[in-house]
Amino acid sequence: MARFQLVPVRLSWTALLALAHLTYLLVGAIVFQILEREAESNNRNHFQLEKLYFLANYTCLDGEALEKFVQVILHAWETGVNPSGNSTNPSNWDFSSSFFFAGTVVTTIGYGNLSPSTVSGQVFCVFYALCGIPLNLAFLKQLGKCLTVHLGRLERGMVSVVPHKQAVEVIAVGLFFITGSLLFLVVPPLLFSYAEGWSFGEGFYFAFITLSTIGFGDYVVGTDPHKDYISVYRSLAGIWIIFALAWLALIFSVGARIMEHVFLLTHPGIKKHEEEENVPSTKLEDSSKI
Repeated sequence: MARFQLVPVRLSWTALLALAHLTYLLVGAIVFQILEREAESNNRNHFQLEKLYFLANYTCLDGEALEKFVQVILHAWETGVNPSGNSTNPSNWDFSSSFFFAGTVVTTIGYGNLSPSTVSGQVFCVFYALCGIPLNLAFLKQLGKCLTVHLGRLERGMVSVVPHKQAVEVIAVGLFFITGSLLFLVVPPLLFSYAEGWSFGEGFYFAFITLSTIGFGDYVVGTDPHKDYISVYRSLAGIWIIFALAWLALIFSVGARIMEHVFLLTHPGIKKHEEEENVPSTKLEDSSKI
């Protein structure tokens, strides 16, 4: 009789964090969709009824009627309902949009164009962010370590071609920067420009404002009610944000080290002064040990 043996599967810390991060985003997307979609539908229907009432009863505008309708429009916009179009506009809380929103929560981008309108959704968002932000930071840190390892491998592979160590580091960092820029700051804006009808400058502006976590909210993907987006469009944008943030954080870290190195080379007196300041404290420690 054949015996089946369970083979132990070892998961790396990076894979485990990636799995936990993806699972967390999926759970958040499902919960946000459940909590907010019905409220959005009610707000959308209320706005459409107000529009019909306005068109039927206010053939001649006066100040009070106009002010009332403006308040209705502002309320609709604040609750995530686009005032233009009709009730067939795409939902802001379908799975793809909810996944994208969950990603903007844990990455602290916060565009401001969409937020939970129900009490249950707001309470869940608070606790979701409390747990999700540290998880996202841990994942980005581990992803940065993996990118650093690949950068180190690239440098070691180039040693045989370029024997000078500093030249190898400069070339490797340059290749890493150019490749990442193409993957995260050139190609995505081209795709966003095509999908949204933006210029490349607007797409690049959106990409940088997003990845720097500034998130003004003046440009957000997948929000035009007159365009037919593929169902996973905003989910793919959310995944792009996660990986691009890890790359950009590593670039900022490398850039800070380069600036510090250049500053010390151009101001050697500062380094010497710091070393002289550290000498007395070292001697004191040694004398206390005696």
